[in-house]
Amino acid sequence: MDLLTNFPLWAAIAGIFFAQFVKVPIQFVATRKIDWSLLTSTGGMPSSHSAAVTGLATGVAIESGLGSPVFAVSAVFAIIVMFDATGVRRQAGEQAIVLNKLAADFQRLVDEAKLWQKKPAEQRQKELKELLGHKPIEVFFGGLTGILLTLILYYFFIW
Repeated sequence: MDLLTNFPLWAAIAGIFFAQFVKVPIQFVATRKIDWSLLTSTGGMPSSHSAAVTGLATGVAIESGLGSPVFAVSAVFAIIVMFDATGVRRQAGEQAIVLNKLAADFQRLVDEAKLWQKKPAEQRQKELKELLGHKPIEVFFGGLTGILLTLILYYFFIW
């Protein structure tokens, strides 16, 4: 039953769920549209990956101390995940945007050549995921979310 009392684990999981949930109202404020698919999507503000790994590292720091080897591992892990979120994954998302544009342009050309094809565009074309990675500001706020949420959970819910 140690799993149920593992504060760093629960802090990381809480960070993921909180960051995913808060994407919906943030997107609503920005666009005035509710998009519930953000609850399970990648990308967006704040980064749930960053919230998870900073929540984990903060929870480990609270329980094991900043000088512990376990904190060192969790901190390096957090840095790598956050760097990846703004690097490789973001670039893959930007490439997906270009590929989707090329596919759409090609599809429009095919549609003009073949008038008999009357299916909706959603059925003819399956788009690549464009929100794979994060902007640096999304990673920053995801990390901040993980740290603050972990501190709130620890000090106000006395783990």
